Amino acid sequence: MTDHPTLAFEVNGEARECNASPEMRLLDCLRYDFGLTGSKEGCGEGECGACTVLLDGQPVLSCLVPVGQCAGRRVETVEAIAEKDPELVERMTETGGIQCGACTPGIVVTLYSLRQANPEASREEIRRALAGNLCRCTGYEGIFRALEDGHG
Repeated sequence: MTDHPTLAFEVNGEARECNASPEMRLLDCLRYDFGLTGSKEGCGEGECGACTVLLDGQPVLSCLVPVGQCAGRRVETVEAIAEKDPELVERMTETGGIQCGACTPGIVVTLYSLRQANPEASREEIRRALAGNLCRCTGYEGIFRALEDGHG
């Protein structure tokens, strides 16, 4: 049995420790070690955005981030964001931005991040921010409206 270092970092405002290989994916640590299953594995290759989380406030694809890179840093998942901004999730539902739900966690994290940086983002800015988040169901119109309708 291999001994792994204890990696300490903040997850959703709470100090956490993960006793894992530094090469373990952040996504796996969040889901299997911490029980935070909101972040989804869609492709496992950084192509779909379903696993998007915030690392020190910036959106990252947790399937590509080795957990060793998180030591001493701050991670926020969709679970925390849904608590911080329940209106965003409500708007996603009201506008039809949520259908099958596979992409929803990553999209919510991405929209939240954009909203924090630019509360009055234009449709083109929303489109650019969501470029790494694939959705097969909605056609994106409801997703765009969820953030646009939240202005004001």
